[in-house]
Amino acid sequence: MGKVFRPSTRESSILSKIESSKEHKRRLAISSLRDCMDTLSNAVAMKLVENSLVETTNKNSLEEQIRSCLEKLTRASDFDIDYQIAPVRNLVPDFNIVSLYLTAFIIEKLLDHKDIVDIFGSDEDIYLTVNQQVKKHLPV
Repeated sequence: MGKVFRPSTRESSILSKIESSKEHKRRLAISSLRDCMDTLSNAVAMKLVENSLVETTNKNSLEEQIRSCLEKLTRASDFDIDYQIAPVRNLVPDFNIVSLYLTAFIIEKLLDHKDIVDIFGSDEDIYLTVNQQVKKHLPV
């Protein structure tokens, strides 16, 4: 027979603190994105091309697409963010919201752009490459 979970005040307060710290981390990452959007979009585009994960005819166009995705993230509601990352939410256990949002954009929408020839690598490879650059540019 399964354990019946009855949150005591102590358990519920701990769970509440965990959730609020995750939410704080999420909001901080999105708000600090405004300060480094240009450098981050350049770095991500460059790494995707260098690592042969994205084949493009125009690197500047790729950078513009990534920048517009990041701008959209700064204005998006919580529902829109959750909707965008839903297909890749289980990619990594403790994800960075900016990295996951950008990965979902690359996997699902970037391929339809006229300057993108093809996207290679696994979803996890793309996430790790994007996350590496996000960690360098965001203080979170």
